Amino acid sequence: MPSAQIQQAQAANEKIASGLILALLGAVGFSAKAIIVKLGFRYGADAITLLMYRMLFALPMFVLMAWWAGRGRPRLTARERLGVLALGVTGYYLASLLDFEGLRYISASLERLILYLNPTLVMLLGRIVYGRGIRWGQLLGMAISYCGVVLVFGLEVHVQGAHVAWGTLLVLLSTLSYAVYLVHSDALVRQLGSLRLVGLASTVACLCCLLHFALTRPLAAAVVVPPVLWLSLLNATLCTAAPILLMMMAIERIGASAAAQIGMVGPLSTIFMSVWLLDEPFTPWMAAGTALVVGGIFVCTRAARRAVSR
Repeated sequence: MPSAQIQQAQAANEKIASGLILALLGAVGFSAKAIIVKLGFRYGADAITLLMYRMLFALPMFVLMAWWAGRGRPRLTARERLGVLALGVTGYYLASLLDFEGLRYISASLERLILYLNPTLVMLLGRIVYGRGIRWGQLLGMAISYCGVVLVFGLEVHVQGAHVAWGTLLVLLSTLSYAVYLVHSDALVRQLGSLRLVGLASTVACLCCLLHFALTRPLAAAVVVPPVLWLSLLNATLCTAAPILLMMMAIERIGASAAAQIGMVGPLSTIFMSVWLLDEPFTPWMAAGTALVVGGIFVCTRAARRAVSR
C-alpha cells in the first residue's frame, strides 16, 4: 500500500477513535448530572437553588457558544426569535426544572433510565404531530424499554414508598418536555445550525431559571455552603456545556448514529456512580431493568434507522 494511502487510513482510524472517546466522555458527563444534584441535596440546597446556580455558571458558556456559531451569519428574524424562545422554555428550562424536582424523590439510576426513554417519546410525538409511521420493530423496542422502567419503578416503590410515583411523573414530564423540543427543533436547526440553536435556547433557559429563583426565593436563599457552589460549577461545566460540545465533535467524526450508540453507556455510568458516590443499592432487579431499557432503545433506534434507509 502506498505511503499516502497508509497515512490516510491512519488518519481515518484516528478520527474514528477520537470520535468514540469524545462520545463516551459526553455520555458520561451528561449522566453525572443527577449524581451532582443528589450530592447537592445532601448539603441542604433545594432543587430551585441548585438549578439557579447551574444555569448561572453555564450562562457565559452558552452566550459564547451562540456568539461563536453566529459569527458572520444573518441576524435572527422575528419568527426565529419566537422559535428560540419557545424551545428554550420547553426544551431546557421546563425540562431541567422538572428533572431537578423529580430527583428529590427517586434514585439517580431510575431518573437516568426514564430520561433514556426520550427517543420513544420523540417517535410518539412524531406520530401524533406529523403523522409519521411507527414500525413494529420500534413498537417492540418501546415495549421492552418501558417494561424495564416499570420493573425498576416497582422496586423503588416497594423500598422507598409511594412518593416515588410523584418523582417518576416529574422526570417523565421532563423527558416529554425535551422530546417536544427535539420534535419541533428540526426547522430551526436547519436555519441556524445546531450549535447556534443550542447556545441561544440554553441562554433563554438560563435566564428563565434565574428569573424563577428571583420570583420564588428570597435573596438569602442564594447563600449556600461552598460545596454547593463547587458542585454547581461542575454541573454547569462538566455535565452541561462540555458534553454538548463533546457530542457535537463526536458526531462530526463518527456520525449521529454511532454517537447515539455510544450514548447507551449513560445509564450504566449513572448506576456505577450512584453506587459509588451515593451508596444507592444495586440489585438484580436494577440490572434487569437497565438491560431491558438499554436493549429496548437499541431495538427501537435500529428499527428507525432501517425505516429511514429504505
